[in-house]
Amino acid sequence: MDVLTLLKSASLLVPEGTASENDLTVDDVWEYLAHDEWEVALGLLEELGDVRPLPAAFWASMAAAAEEMRLERSAAWCHWREGETRHGVIRADLTLYAASDGGRRSPVPGAGVLRPMWDIGHRTPTGEPAYAVARLWLEGAPALEPGGSAPVRLAPLTPELWRHLRPGQVITLHETRPASGTAVLLEVGPPG
Repeated sequence: MDVLTLLKSASLLVPEGTASENDLTVDDVWEYLAHDEWEVALGLLEELGDVRPLPAAFWASMAAAAEEMRLERSAAWCHWREGETRHGVIRADLTLYAASDGGRRSPVPGAGVLRPMWDIGHRTPTGEPAYAVARLWLEGAPALEPGGSAPVRLAPLTPELWRHLRPGQVITLHETRPASGTAVLLEVGPPG
């Protein structure tokens, strides 16, 4: 499919009356599409996707369009959001330990490439933590420095292991045996 067709398909999945923070709507998307402003239309559709939950097909069309335009970060973000639609949303405030406190020495990359282990409360038969793996996406930043804090989204490898979690709970980030940070859960949403 071509980019225009993919963006039109995505725009048709946005409910009528949906408006961005700046009062832009699907009508504005169509105006940009009419003038071949595909990248602007893609960005606006991403914003409209933040207003209310949209189906996985919306995000899949968006990801395909971004890939056709060679917008790697946008494509990765749209694939991420498609996954959240299918498996649920987990958002948290992450605080990394400083290197002087035993934390990592380099920044955490922000676009979903890091797949650390998390202590989310499960235990082995001997009482040791049974870690769960989840990819990490930083909201609004390309990287997080050691000792820093930022809102993050998590994409568990095994989503059903995370269903018991609730906002306000604290989970622990592990990249090695000692912990490297903690996260306070902000949102734990079901698929859909």
